[in-house]
Amino acid sequence: MRVVFPDGETAVMPTQEGIRRAKDLGLDLVVISPNTMPPIAKVIDYGEYTYLEKKKKNEAKKKQQRVEVKEVKFRPDTDQHDYEFKKNHALRFLKEGKKVKATIFFRGRQITHADIGERILQGLAKDVEEYGNPETTPRIEGRSMSMMIGPKKNQKRPAKAKKNVAAAPPPAADTEAPGQPGAAAS
Repeated sequence: MRVVFPDGETAVMPTQEGIRRAKDLGLDLVVISPNTMPPIAKVIDYGEYTYLEKKKKNEAKKKQQRVEVKEVKFRPDTDQHDYEFKKNHALRFLKEGKKVKATIFFRGRQITHADIGERILQGLAKDVEEYGNPETTPRIEGRSMSMMIGPKKNQKRPAKAKKNVAAAPPPAADTEAPGQPGAAAS
């Protein structure tokens, strides 16, 4: 096997010889590429190697962006005001960069009128098209019909509001205006 040492030296040697030399250095022999001819192994501190790999993985996880999915629920007989109210919620979620799952629940024989649910979902997709695009078409799953709407990529997300703490400094205690209660007489 080809052994790569920490100082950059490489040598082709039997496996037992590589293990013995790694132990002499107080390190471990780790096979890097077992499918090559001869297999390649590296002499490293395996504990430190796994620690660094774990650290890299955690750093990559921190930089990941999690997409939240918010759900807006309708019924086939949802009134216009309720529809507008829920549509505004969906718009707010999309502006915040979250995905919206629009769901219509059917009860009893309402399932026979799936076209009404589909019209509601298509209308919602049309109403929010400025901020989001439908990712799936309406589909029936059991007694409900759902559709995913994702935020548009090019839209700017609002920055989180920061409180302005840097207001005017409070007046000093000993410099009160004359004529005010508690003012010092001259």
